[in-house]
Amino acid sequence: MQSVFTGPVYVVRDNIDTDQIIPAQYLNLVPTIPEEYEKLGSYAMCGLPESQYSIRFVKEGKLDSEYPIIVGGKNFGCGSSREHAPIALGSAGCKIVLAESFARIFFRNSVATGELYPCEMTTRLCERLKTGDEVTVDLDAGTVTAKKTGEVFSFKPLGDVRPVVDAGGLFNYARKSGRWKRLLCSRRAREQLEKRARIRGFGSLASDRPPRRRTALRDVASARSGLAARHAPGRGLDCRATRDSSDPGEPAFTFRHAQRR
Repeated sequence: MQSVFTGPVYVVRDNIDTDQIIPAQYLNLVPTIPEEYEKLGSYAMCGLPESQYSIRFVKEGKLDSEYPIIVGGKNFGCGSSREHAPIALGSAGCKIVLAESFARIFFRNSVATGELYPCEMTTRLCERLKTGDEVTVDLDAGTVTAKKTGEVFSFKPLGDVRPVVDAGGLFNYARKSGRWKRLLCSRRAREQLEKRARIRGFGSLASDRPPRRRTALRDVASARSGLAARHAPGRGLDCRATRDSSDPGEPAFTFRHAQRR
């Protein structure tokens, strides 16, 4: 996978929220439809006030941005939990967001959709660069090099986030790594997974194909995901997952919920 990205940056300040990244009136665009996915990118960052950002991220009449890298301040991506925000930026051609800090849900959505590498800077880069400056981002080295001055800045390691984004998102990563059998089955966790599957175009987690030879994988003793732990601390749902053993590469799963422990 590509590990070095070079290009001009688009610089924004603190508390850039999802309404500024993609205003609510464009949320009716469906990312799984190619034409609407491209159109979604044309509206990326259009909610920024023109009085503060005279240079637009995507020029009027264009579908893509000329800025593959966004530099932000604190709390980038705050506001609502809409997954359209990182999807819109990815559709516009953005690959990386370098910010002092991220809103938790935006960070998770960036990883889950596989649209962006959310890199948390160790320095306040938005005060060291201006829109149009050329930089080189090396994901392996964890560095950002400013072409004009030669300065090198660092960001925190991506860790387990990197292979998920490399794979194209949570569902592609789970399929490639064979981790579908580990999906946990709290009601809310499954609702979130189903929602992301629909947005990313993978349909339902449950198989809609005629049942062939099906094999029970395993009982999940308790929910271990952060989402489930926060939803019901200390308690989980037992469940049994089955999949079509004759086609192990496909995420065709059916869940049966048991009583809450």
